[in-house]
Amino acid sequence: MHVKTKPVSAYPWYIRLFFFKQKKTYGKVLEPGMLWARSPKVFMGVALLYGALNRKSSPLTPSLRSLVTVRVSQINHCEFCIDINATTLMKRGVSEEKTEELAHWQQSDKFDEIERVALEYTEAMTYSDQEVTPKQIEQLKTHFDDDALVELTGMIAFQNMSSKFNSALEVPSQGFCKIPLAKLEEE
Repeated sequence: MHVKTKPVSAYPWYIRLFFFKQKKTYGKVLEPGMLWARSPKVFMGVALLYGALNRKSSPLTPSLRSLVTVRVSQINHCEFCIDINATTLMKRGVSEEKTEELAHWQQSDKFDEIERVALEYTEAMTYSDQEVTPKQIEQLKTHFDDDALVELTGMIAFQNMSSKFNSALEVPSQGFCKIPLAKLEEE
């Protein structure tokens, strides 16, 4: 990594509470969190935004949120994000086979119409040589109301920020996913 994390004890007490929850949830403190926490106010904003976007009452299904986050992570070459988000995707009931096919979802018959429309939108928002078209918005609105479309857009934008942050600082995988990263990243 280009920036080293500090010892957990060096962070403010209120940040260590987040780290305690991460350790309870994932078995370890997440390195990106320790990097963001070098600026405690920024960390708090990022953590609150992630919590709002990934809440149980979201109008987006948990599996769709995870499909989108893994796809953005693949495009942005974020090893950490692919690792943790693919693990979450499978915990949310998506098969290992479907997870492995995500990089090539257009050629797979494993993705339903809603997932395809959301993944096409994800790629349009993420690839710098693409842009969102009125046709894509029209297709999205056949499946999502305006509130859900805003949340989908927010989730994609957040994951772009997060994966670009981690990729730029070369945050490595933390070994959560049992599928080899090379299999997930194939393009």
